[in-house]
Amino acid sequence: MMQNENRTIDVHILTGFLGSGKTTLLSRLLEAYELQGLKAAVVMNELGDVNLDGLAVESNVPMAELLGGCICCSIRGDLSLELKQLVDQHAPDVVIIEATGAANPFEMIDGVTESALYAPIELKSIIAVVDGPELLARSRSGGQTFKLMKEQIRCASQLLLNKVDRLEVDERLQAEQLMRETNGYAPIAATVRCAVDEQWLEAIVNGNGGALGTTAHESGASAGEQAHSHAHAHEHSHACGPDCNHDHDHHHVHESHAHVMSLTHFLTNPVDSHAFEAFLRALPDNVYRAKGVVTFRDSETASRFLFQYAYKETDFIRINPQGKVNDVAVFIGEHFSREAVLHKLNELERMD
Repeated sequence: MMQNENRTIDVHILTGFLGSGKTTLLSRLLEAYELQGLKAAVVMNELGDVNLDGLAVESNVPMAELLGGCICCSIRGDLSLELKQLVDQHAPDVVIIEATGAANPFEMIDGVTESALYAPIELKSIIAVVDGPELLARSRSGGQTFKLMKEQIRCASQLLLNKVDRLEVDERLQAEQLMRETNGYAPIAATVRCAVDEQWLEAIVNGNGGALGTTAHESGASAGEQAHSHAHAHEHSHACGPDCNHDHDHHHVHESHAHVMSLTHFLTNPVDSHAFEAFLRALPDNVYRAKGVVTFRDSETASRFLFQYAYKETDFIRINPQGKVNDVAVFIGEHFSREAVLHKLNELERMD
């Protein structure tokens, strides 16, 4: 069984289509962490075999490279290994993952949460950088690229509408409306070269990546442009529902507007197998998926198991890991009560 970890390491995902400005934002985030005396590490994912974006990262920042594929599919299995090695070798305070612009965010988030089996990490935010002019152009032509951009917007806890200096006022309003129709919960920051302000950076650095509020947050734009921003915070998005074939992940469930969410809980004690199975069967309908490793203490099943739960179906596989694997439970869904799930888990761990 795992030893209790006193500290979890924050993980932030930067997503966005090719050329949107992710690496520029990464540089700003790294500067902010350094000013706070925090040690940041980076996972850089490139479709090609050369990490060109990584050249913009200072040499003193620990960095893992995942090249020649996308971490949401062909090299997804490498992500857990790289995250564990970064944690073990460098003990960072935070890890920032910059995904290739072609990555499907839902699959990528699923890969990150799986890494909690091997390292004490917690997904804190998903930041989507949106190229405003490109979003409008793709919305007119449609196709797979526009669909991917919408998926990147949909899963985000923070949205950056970048390159607003290249948009007329009506175009900017149109871009914001497209984003709000796809994700009615995440705050939108309008930026030029991802020049977010200190309040935005402070919220991310302090681990409050989805807690900036639900109105549009302006940065890097003129006062005249700011007057035309309308976030419409209370509109509801066309978010994926229970019949969707995506895995929905997002941590940070303390915020009321965090619609796509995940919860990671590291178990410190064995639990009763029958009580744990009953707990999974009683999960609310808006918990779409759960997974993890659990140690059962009752005599007939005393062992460790890998468990999977999806839409009321459960599966348990007995395991005997060779290396250190955490006892952990990850829950993925929309609008479920973090407090209720944690309360029940704590009850299970206290049961005699």
